[in-house]
Amino acid sequence: MTRLPDPTFRSAAPRPEGLTGLADQFGRVARDLRVSVTDRCNLRCTYCMPAEGLPWMPKPDMLTDDELVRIVGLFVRDGITQVRLTGGEPLLRRSLVDVVAAISALRPRPKIAMTTNGVGLDRLARPLAAAGLDRVNVSLDTIDSETFTRLTRRDRLSDVEAGLKAAADAGLTPVKVNAVAMRGVNDADVADVLAWCLDRGYELRFIEQMPLDAQHAWERSDMVSAAEIRERLSERFTLTPLPAADRGSAPAERFLVDGGPATVGIIASVSQPFCAACDRTRLTADGQVRNCLFSTTETDLRGPMRDGATDDELLGLMRGEMWRKRRGHGIDAPDFVQPDRPMSAIGG
Repeated sequence: MTRLPDPTFRSAAPRPEGLTGLADQFGRVARDLRVSVTDRCNLRCTYCMPAEGLPWMPKPDMLTDDELVRIVGLFVRDGITQVRLTGGEPLLRRSLVDVVAAISALRPRPKIAMTTNGVGLDRLARPLAAAGLDRVNVSLDTIDSETFTRLTRRDRLSDVEAGLKAAADAGLTPVKVNAVAMRGVNDADVADVLAWCLDRGYELRFIEQMPLDAQHAWERSDMVSAAEIRERLSERFTLTPLPAADRGSAPAERFLVDGGPATVGIIASVSQPFCAACDRTRLTADGQVRNCLFSTTETDLRGPMRDGATDDELLGLMRGEMWRKRRGHGIDAPDFVQPDRPMSAIGG
């Protein structure tokens, strides 16, 4: 990956006057907003949270629909072109269809995507598509029912399969599947997952396991690397890398499978970080802006908004948070500190 240049401005330096958009001091500009609409989840994946779950956000702490859409609208006004709804599990927000419709009505209209575990998607795929949702990513780490139940602590694989089919039928395409390979759990089955997705027309993306678990038990030595995943897939399939120029700011390195047209992607967030091309920012369900998935700080928008802040004042807070974005996530740095918030509270 291209190395970032040395910063012209240090973190303590003020944002230059007259600079527009959601820029940082390294020349990156945010175009992709990840919005967590809830921290709740109906699965208990072992690499994400304990079996008993987590203390959920009190409802008064969460953004209302109007508050959420107002902030998203400000992000769009400042250059965001894609909004991805995440969680927790976004389908657990009862007003999700209304939120999608309201975001779809923004001008300029952003592309709207969603990352979900797929449980309940069979009921909501068509209403969400009608409201303006463009496409969906479904998290699915295994196609073996016993492994799925052991990994998620819930026997819901058939529900996820139904959700995937419903998404495809509703036109939420391309339907993408996100999978995390875990050593000794499902790493031996990655080629089976790819074959399963190819048979159904889903686009598969493998993601390296990241240090975002609530238990803070992640160890790099336990992580199945992108190189290992590619090696295992290559035992059954011929993978041809697509030109790097086609990747842009996308996190996945993509490969043609057996000459194409089908592809598979591998997201090497840890072993080959793509921070230099990152164009993402995040909004949590309780109204905090995070300039990086691994940030240990965030900027509150909910409090100032409820205290009567103007749109321009909120934009100033958003821009200031983006300006402080670090060169990279620093997972390999000796002083790396895992965020206090787990993935379910940050949003993917």
